[in-house]
Amino acid sequence: MSSIVAAFGAYALFLHDLIRATIRYGVSWDEVLSEGYQIGVKSLSILLIINVFVGSNLAIQGYNAMQPLGGQRLVGMFVALAGVRELAPIIAAAMVAAKAGTEMASQIGVMRIQEQIDALEVMAINPYATLIAPRMLGIMMVMPALTLIAVFVTLASGYAVSVHQLGLNGSVYIEFAADNIQLIDFLYCEVKALLFGLIICTLSCWFGFNCKKGPEGVGEATNRAVVASAVTCVVVNYFISELLYGGL
Repeated sequence: MSSIVAAFGAYALFLHDLIRATIRYGVSWDEVLSEGYQIGVKSLSILLIINVFVGSNLAIQGYNAMQPLGGQRLVGMFVALAGVRELAPIIAAAMVAAKAGTEMASQIGVMRIQEQIDALEVMAINPYATLIAPRMLGIMMVMPALTLIAVFVTLASGYAVSVHQLGLNGSVYIEFAADNIQLIDFLYCEVKALLFGLIICTLSCWFGFNCKKGPEGVGEATNRAVVASAVTCVVVNYFISELLYGGL
């Protein structure tokens, strides 16, 4: 228990130093744009593939669950609610954590064991503002866009399966999807995306920043980073959903 408390304290101090360094020293926006481009491009292909099959599976499962009750026309509502409110943001976070998060942890970890971070500090260059802040702002810049793409692909693949495989009416699918999803749901979805991006970046960089010596240390830090990011995003997602929709 004491080790968990110590880890939370160390992570909180890391966040404090990161925020203070970002405010004090600023960031290179060229680096921010470069990091955002790298994170978005490297995560986009796998995100598209995953969400095609997520939307398809939602349509099939929703149809099978509602058909005995005569409610198969509600498949569009089912796919839209599950996709926009829950699955699209959490799946986008999981894919970004698996691709970009592991890369961040390994890159920072290698710099730590090769003493490049120590060299930056010796040269009076703040490593938080130089190495971590651009990654943090870059991932927060692209996560909302990736999540919106995930939403669109989920709804489109659900529509394709519903209409061309299950034989449902396309207009009815779109009508029920549009009637049950409000603009505020998209706003909540984007808020989740921003928080998940912040969690993924800071946890990944924190594990890399504090990795142990040797290749084993980098591997361990990378593994812990992706596990901690995924678990934290899922837990935070529950509390956000409970706060936003629990009283409905």
